[in-house]
Amino acid sequence: MVSSIPVIRIRDTLLSAIQGDLSDRVAEAFQGDLLSRLERTGASGVLLDISALDIVDTYVARVLVETAQMARLMGAHTVLVGMRPEVAATLITMGQVLTGIDTALNVDDGLALLALPRR
Repeated sequence: MVSSIPVIRIRDTLLSAIQGDLSDRVAEAFQGDLLSRLERTGASGVLLDISALDIVDTYVARVLVETAQMARLMGAHTVLVGMRPEVAATLITMGQVLTGIDTALNVDDGLALLALPRR
């Protein structure tokens, strides 16, 4: 299944701006598409912009975290940007830990974080 969420390559980074709330099926398709694109391109960074998301449920949060962890296993550093305060509060209330995923306020800050030497 091909996701409706575009993934574009900017130099050595894959950038995806999620433009609306995700259904479980779209989230799964997005994960598969992003990881396939990562395999084909060999990109070293992944930037996920979630600034358009109003809500994140436990399943979508888990898919985002797992996608970042899978990307890391494939050699890519993932940064999640644009998290709204209400989404952050929901994630904390749900007890969701964003293990293996760095965060930044916006795309510019996320790209700067990806440009830093990896630890």
